[in-house]
This record gives sequence, C-alpha cells and structure tokens, in this order.
Amino acid sequence: MNIIHFNSGQAESPSARVSLRCPACRQRGIFEPVANVNDLIILNTPPIRTGQRYCPNSDCGAVVFFALEHKTLVVSYPAEQIDFDATNVPVAVISAFKEAITSHSNQCFVAAAIMVRKTLEELCRDRSATGTNLKTRIEALGTKVVLPKELLDGLDDLRLLGNDAAHIESQEYNQVGQEEVEIGIEFTKEVLKAVYQYSALLTRLRGLKKPTT
Repeated sequence: MNIIHFNSGQAESPSARVSLRCPACRQRGIFEPVANVNDLIILNTPPIRTGQRYCPNSDCGAVVFFALEHKTLVVSYPAEQIDFDATNVPVAVISAFKEAITSHSNQCFVAAAIMVRKTLEELCRDRSATGTNLKTRIEALGTKVVLPKELLDGLDDLRLLGNDAAHIESQEYNQVGQEEVEIGIEFTKEVLKAVYQYSALLTRLRGLKKPTT
C-alpha cells in the first residue's frame, strides 16, 4: 500500500472540499482545507483521501477528520449526526435521544435502537404514563397526550425495535441495522415534535394575532 502527502491547498488538488453537517454547530456546509496541513492519499483501488477540514461557520470553526473515496465521504470524526431540534423537550428525554443519535452516527445500531426505547421510557415517565411494562405505559401515554393514531401505533413498533436490540430471542424484526434505526429515529423525532413542540408553535402563532377589541 502506497501513501503520499498531498497539500489540500494545491490548485490541482481534486475534490479537496468536504460537504457535511458540522458535529459542533450542526450547520451543513462545505468544509474548507486547513492551511499548511497536508492530506494523505492512500493509493488503494480506488484511492482514499484522508485529512482535516474546518467548519465554514465563522462562529464555529470546528475541525473534523475525514476519509473520502472518490468524492464520497466514507467516514468523518467527530461523526456527522442526524439533526434534531431539542426545543421544549425535557432534559432526560433529550439525553436518551441524543445518545441514540450519537450511537447511530458511530454505526452502533443495536445500541441506538436500545436508546430509542430508552427515549420512550423517559417520555412516558415525563408524562406520568404508568404501567407494569413499556407496552402498558405506551398505552397509558395515549390518555396523557394528544397524538395522531398513526404515531401512537408506531410507538409500539419502536418499543419492539428496541426490544429486539436488547434481547437476542426477539424476532419481530429481521435485523436491527442502519435502515431500521434511521427510520426509528426519524419517527421518534416526529413523536417528540407532536408532544413537546406543536403546542408551543401554536401559542407563538396565536401571539401574532391583533388584540381583540
């Protein structure tokens, strides 16, 4: 395996910039080469470029390490994460869900599924939905919050996804991998929006109305 140094600032350097979401400020952008820091080109088939880039957000400037295969980002560190708006979400729920997202970004999909389940546990705890197990607590949650039927039904599927991840004998899903976890995270985001954020948006909207006379 041959390795060569390639200055990322050279004019002839192809594909020198990297597009990703910043793991620090969470803004998406084209990450720029770091001055006077060389890339490494690993002459595999196809070649792999590795190096450092910095966030273009002037208020951030976080540095990431990356590997590109052709123009495709293979890996970055700190890893790029699924975006999540934590507005009005309780700390315990945020903590569990962020751990799910972090596990996913590091390709720890089983751990991510377990933390999605933990997020549901914390949601039920926050809304005082009680029961002998998570299934009955989710059923009780339906009496505590206003959710579309589709979201309520999906909560039980999320419970089963996390159960499959935690118990090897479970067979509700064929596997707990990237696709299953990504859908689970996106679904959880919608649930958290419905429970914690929609009412706040409605309050803000109504606050824009003219005073009644």
